[in-house]
Amino acid sequence: MAATDPLSEKVYAAAENRSMSMLDLLALFKRGGSARVTDLHLKVGRPPCYRIDGELKVTSARPLDQPTLERLTRTLLDDTQMKTLHQHRSVNASRIIETFRYRLNAYYDIRGLALAIRALDTSLPSIEFVGFPNEVWRDMINLSQGLVLVTGTTGAGKSTTIAALINEIGRTRPCHIITLEDPIEYEFHSDIAMISQRAIGRDVPNYERGLRDCLREDPDVIFVGEMTDVESSTWTLAAAETGHLVFSGIHTRNAVGTITRLLDMYPANRAEEVANQLSLSLRYIISQKLVQRQDKPGRVAVMEILNNVYSVANCIRQIKLDQIYSLMQTHTREEPGQRMTTLERSLAKLVKAGTVSQVEAERVANEPRVLEDELKR
Repeated sequence: MAATDPLSEKVYAAAENRSMSMLDLLALFKRGGSARVTDLHLKVGRPPCYRIDGELKVTSARPLDQPTLERLTRTLLDDTQMKTLHQHRSVNASRIIETFRYRLNAYYDIRGLALAIRALDTSLPSIEFVGFPNEVWRDMINLSQGLVLVTGTTGAGKSTTIAALINEIGRTRPCHIITLEDPIEYEFHSDIAMISQRAIGRDVPNYERGLRDCLREDPDVIFVGEMTDVESSTWTLAAAETGHLVFSGIHTRNAVGTITRLLDMYPANRAEEVANQLSLSLRYIISQKLVQRQDKPGRVAVMEILNNVYSVANCIRQIKLDQIYSLMQTHTREEPGQRMTTLERSLAKLVKAGTVSQVEAERVANEPRVLEDELKR
């Protein structure tokens, strides 16, 4: 007799006459689509909770207990990952189930075990799906070296934007692409590019070691999942300086804040050195948010784009970061060497197109007064 798939075992008594399996819990992603239903949170003492169109929705099911959540977690993690979870109190993983790749983080909090699950389409995102506000992506994929940062808060769509750019490079250029991810979220395929994807913790112990290895593996393009600390940031900047095109993500709310965050990672006595290094290696910063649409269900990406032209690089070098925002407001022409935009200008365009309501734009704007001026243009 064939063995029962653990994912199908109905181990969770969700209601008096209803038991659910992990597959049952994941079914809402399929029904709603991963663009709208993005996350599932399972936590001891709470019912399952989904993030739908950016908002958390608590279900009416019974709260989960520790034994039940332990059994559900074991359906998703292998023995090695479970051992890591118990030893380090958290673990990252990814797994393909049916039509989605799921990014998982299991961890412990004061009440016990918890699990955060994010759904990603197994199909690679296109440039059109991301929805850039201008043609700046063409300039990015044609770069031969330098650093491109995609920033935003958790759940802002950073991974999707970077995946679309890397996919376009792999589709159009005969080059060697190496990715360092924790965990791997999109699986790239190409007939003309060679793509090597390495998972932190499985294929390489950490970002620092992975980046050291990269420099000896003849890459043209490197994707570093996140610049999380001084070591990974130092090696990422070094790779960008030594003739490689490097993409990476970082958790910040806007373009100028990204530069500030990077400089703040280092001791004060190294600020000038790092600022000079960043002024030379940085090419673009895309800072993005996902905002609620008004024209149809779902969310749309809104972007702030900084192009490190000479005047911007000079501000970075001199650590006069307060002058950069005004440069983004003026270097907006649709031509290479320009194509900058502020978040507020991007929001104003979406409001005028009827895609986003003015109330929603005002809620997410970094500079509400600037948004008001942009809407009057």
